[in-house]
Amino acid sequence: MATFLLEVGTEELPAGFVDEALTQWRSRIPQTLQERHLQPTAIEFYGTPRRLAVLIKGLPSQQPDREEEIKGPPAQAAFKDGQPTKAAEGFAQKQGVTVADLEIRPTEKGEFVFIRKTIAGQPTAKLLQQLVPEWITGLQGKRFMVWGDGDLRFSRPIRWLVALLDDAVLPIALVSGSETCTSDRYSHGHRVLHPQPIELAHADAYVSALESAFVAVDPEQRQETIQQQVQAAASKIGGTAVIPPSLLREVTNLVEWSTAVVGKFESAFLELPSEVITTEMESHQRYFPVLKQADATELLPYFITISNGDPAKREMIAAGNERVIRARLSDGKFFFDADRAIPLENYLPKLETVTFQESLGSVRAKVDRICKNAALIVEQLHMQHGEDIFRAALLCKADLVTQMVGEFPELQGVMGQKYALTSGETDAVATAIFEHYLPKGAGDSLPQTLAGQVVGLADRFDTLVSIFGLGLLPTGSSDPFALRRAATAIVNIIWAANLPLNVDALLQQSTTTFIDTFASVTKLSLSTLRQQLQDFMLQRLRTLLQDDQHIDYDLVNAVLGENDPEYAERSLKDLLDVRDRALFLQARRNDGTLATIYEIVNRASRLAAQGNLATHQLDPSAVVHPNLFQKDSEQAFYDALSELHRLMHGQQNYQKLVATLSQMTPTLSRFFDGADSVLVMDSDPAIKQNRLNLLGVLRNHARVLADFGAIVKS
Repeated sequence: MATFLLEVGTEELPAGFVDEALTQWRSRIPQTLQERHLQPTAIEFYGTPRRLAVLIKGLPSQQPDREEEIKGPPAQAAFKDGQPTKAAEGFAQKQGVTVADLEIRPTEKGEFVFIRKTIAGQPTAKLLQQLVPEWITGLQGKRFMVWGDGDLRFSRPIRWLVALLDDAVLPIALVSGSETCTSDRYSHGHRVLHPQPIELAHADAYVSALESAFVAVDPEQRQETIQQQVQAAASKIGGTAVIPPSLLREVTNLVEWSTAVVGKFESAFLELPSEVITTEMESHQRYFPVLKQADATELLPYFITISNGDPAKREMIAAGNERVIRARLSDGKFFFDADRAIPLENYLPKLETVTFQESLGSVRAKVDRICKNAALIVEQLHMQHGEDIFRAALLCKADLVTQMVGEFPELQGVMGQKYALTSGETDAVATAIFEHYLPKGAGDSLPQTLAGQVVGLADRFDTLVSIFGLGLLPTGSSDPFALRRAATAIVNIIWAANLPLNVDALLQQSTTTFIDTFASVTKLSLSTLRQQLQDFMLQRLRTLLQDDQHIDYDLVNAVLGENDPEYAERSLKDLLDVRDRALFLQARRNDGTLATIYEIVNRASRLAAQGNLATHQLDPSAVVHPNLFQKDSEQAFYDALSELHRLMHGQQNYQKLVATLSQMTPTLSRFFDGADSVLVMDSDPAIKQNRLNLLGVLRNHARVLADFGAIVKS
């Protein structure tokens, strides 16, 4: 068994690409090896800012021999009067066999000629020479580049290539125009700590050889080391480091040999909001802030950076970083002081100079639409006092034109809250300005105050309706206006806060206003725009129910309906009811209750579809005539339906509905299959319609919960 090492040495790679590339290799390399019938015992992937590497262990020296069965032409074309034709001879020649080796076998499409032959395994070295260039050039990423006069594209210029099969160099060449990078056994260590080339005697020696040259090639090991170093450094200065996972991963892919360096800044800067300081450190400098206590937000005047340089120069590195953060925080203090000198409301006119979208006008115009949407939501919620909501809606985007947010866009909302408080706004208004952006991403918290929820919903409804109105729908993975995220946030906010909102009505009101306002820039009719938005929201509902609420796909279909406008409209009118029905159905499936009523209700629903009873009809006395009954089972069915209607009249109690349907099951079984069962499709049209109406009323009561026809039998 052999070990193969591939190392692609480059100029410094973008931090994000290191993980992206290794993820692609983790998927592609095992797959391509399997396709070549090579089964290694282990595959290890490594990456640093200057290299991508894979170590494949336990490779056989060559592919195993294998038998292949190859299908040829139809027997009728291959043989005529028992003699081989040119088709048979040509097939045999192509496969390197004689006509006598051909076999005729029956298939679903008739008799065909087959050949079974042994394929000799190729040497592993030869296969790797074919695969390695594909592994390298097959990597995908953002902003790939070419260099020199060639057309080879990669994230950064490739400077060296190591390819060792055990202790032998595997000849591989990457050609780009007049430049050729050929493989050898020389890697490169740390730029500063070990600038000399490293000769690798054997593929197995890769990790230890690079470590001796101050390169930790394993990203997971490097990340763990960095985390330990940062926490240890913070502990020495009496604090606790803030280590965001995304920042930790980015820093991991920016260094090859980590050294934690502690820097300090003037305590006077702690008067700045902590969010400003941490944003300066994390987003712009890749520093780790230090808290006084793990469960608090108060910062210490220190930071920790991970150096990729010489540990002996730690003090010099710290001093350089201190100069940088001091200048950044000085800028931050200037922005903060200048912004606070003006009341937040005074920034509103400046929003007219900021374009939301070319055809939709300014952000100030968007604010007006947000205010109108907020009023619609307040009206639906029957709120007596919405002053804080209307004020927050008016001011929610004002901080976009402050100097601080201009420098640090990620602080939008955060600074709006700070500036609202210094401008004398209420806590409720300030909090809503911050919360209306939530959630900003996956895993982020949702707004907790009603004002924050309403303004956040109003903002997202405007974005959805406006961008859809221009015909700029998301396509595939392209969603530049984050419309999927906006729709998802709308559903999650409503669910989390249990807001009794009619989303369908909000969409109708918003689309009408949009068409009236932007008739000159939209090509869509009012009905088309509404339908597109309804379909989009329903798709988001479907995804969230399945992925987040863990509801079986058929139960999701049952509550949302499949191509059923009645269910679609009902779903968007009451998102809380959709969620509750889906969760209830899933619970009843899990405890076995659903199975007890499924067969009978489903059977009744299928037969009722052959009638013409409207789905809203729930009262059997209005559509069923007992004088037409011919069997006792019909009367029993009618009596049970009447009791069901009495129990459920004016209620939406799904527990009681299912319990009553379960109790009715014996009666319904008697109607279908008992000694006095009936033939629903009677030759007498009146009797037939009467029985179909019985079944239709039962179906309609079940439809209050779900479309049982969409449920798959467990």
